[in-house]
Amino acid sequence: MLEPNRFPDDHERRAYEPDVARDLWRALVQIERVFARFRTRFIGKNSPIHFFWGSADLASTRFSGRRAPLHPGGIPHLPDAVTQEAYSHEVSSAGFWAGDPGTPEPSFYAYAYPTPAGFAEAKVAPAAARFDAKLGEFVLPYEAVRSAADPDEALLAFLQTTYEAAADLAGWDRAALEREEGPIGRPPKEF
Repeated sequence: MLEPNRFPDDHERRAYEPDVARDLWRALVQIERVFARFRTRFIGKNSPIHFFWGSADLASTRFSGRRAPLHPGGIPHLPDAVTQEAYSHEVSSAGFWAGDPGTPEPSFYAYAYPTPAGFAEAKVAPAAARFDAKLGEFVLPYEAVRSAADPDEALLAFLQTTYEAAADLAGWDRAALEREEGPIGRPPKEF
């Protein structure tokens, strides 16, 4: 694992690989486009699609509206106060992570906090998705999405089924929080 360095203190020279940077950017643009479609299906509190600096992942989070138990913290290199504020309410979160030396395979992920009973055993799609007990979340290899006959639909299936598992098992009021997929960048007609 790489040790964090404050930006002003980081003077180590590193190789820049423009092809790798361009490929990651292209992937993030396409992933954000699909996340934006998925985001229109939810009228409850929903985070913007954001690139989280802490682990360099693209993510979006849905909130049930109910308070969550105090998060215990303990996430490496992240102050407990930040973690506890981020998880002050029940969430279903999904994202994309390009990996690191310890886990080099780029993957999509989905988790819930607090994790409802039965979440790890939930049936999700597509078939390449699985629950990773070590991480405590569902993962779907990027390659499975990239090589799918319809990558958008494969990713949407993962986002939708993992959200449904979290929301159903935690007893969220889905009828009050959801709508049909709508236009991107426009508020629902209900407002």
